[in-house]
Amino acid sequence: MNILCVIPARYASTRLPGKPLADIAGKPMIQRVYERALGAKRPANLLVATDHQGVYDAVTAFGGQAMLTSPDHPTGTDRLAEVAANCPDYDIIINIQGDEPLIEPAVIDQLAAAFDTDPDLSMATLMTELNESEFQIPSVVKVVTDLSGYALYFSRSLIPYPRTKPEAMHWHKHIGVYAYRRDFLLKYASLPPTLLEQTESLEQLRALDHGYRIKVLKTDHRFIGVDTPEDLERVNEIYAKMEYANRK
Repeated sequence: MNILCVIPARYASTRLPGKPLADIAGKPMIQRVYERALGAKRPANLLVATDHQGVYDAVTAFGGQAMLTSPDHPTGTDRLAEVAANCPDYDIIINIQGDEPLIEPAVIDQLAAAFDTDPDLSMATLMTELNESEFQIPSVVKVVTDLSGYALYFSRSLIPYPRTKPEAMHWHKHIGVYAYRRDFLLKYASLPPTLLEQTESLEQLRALDHGYRIKVLKTDHRFIGVDTPEDLERVNEIYAKMEYANRK
């Protein structure tokens, strides 16, 4: 399989304007994400898909690959599909969010491996265990799966609701890294948005609403996505500690 890793990077952000270029220990966030993703072994290529010349210039300045995409895309999936349409030589497209500067390369390879033995798999994503402190935070997306590991639902609310709490019950947090077969991605992006997707503001619900299955792989890795100035501050602290440790 020929695998392309794409980092969609939209410049505008309601809570953190210019987010891809936000400074993290002396480098723009998009560079931190790119450098982490380069550690994955399975992808044959990696590029940033952006709607902003400044982000494009920042990526090419540090030696990365970038593609300017339409500024009119309503979602990251649509931006990803534009890339896929222009890259017919790839079988699998892996989408890494541009606000995941602590992404673990191993999870990219884990997603790629899910397609090795399952020719019917169209789409896969990740989850990890949810901390109780995250139960009521809407920006932390929750997911429940069936017994075969396929998504039943994603929500910003806590699911399942703990009316009773069996000892073996674990709640899970969705990690917004996706892998798609290229042909499915193009089909998925062409589907009309659905009421559930619009209500929760979660694109992946479009696939479930239209009857497609999403494999959800479990990982023990945990990341801090950057959605707020507070998140950015925490990530800067982590990078400062990592770089201090590397100098010792």
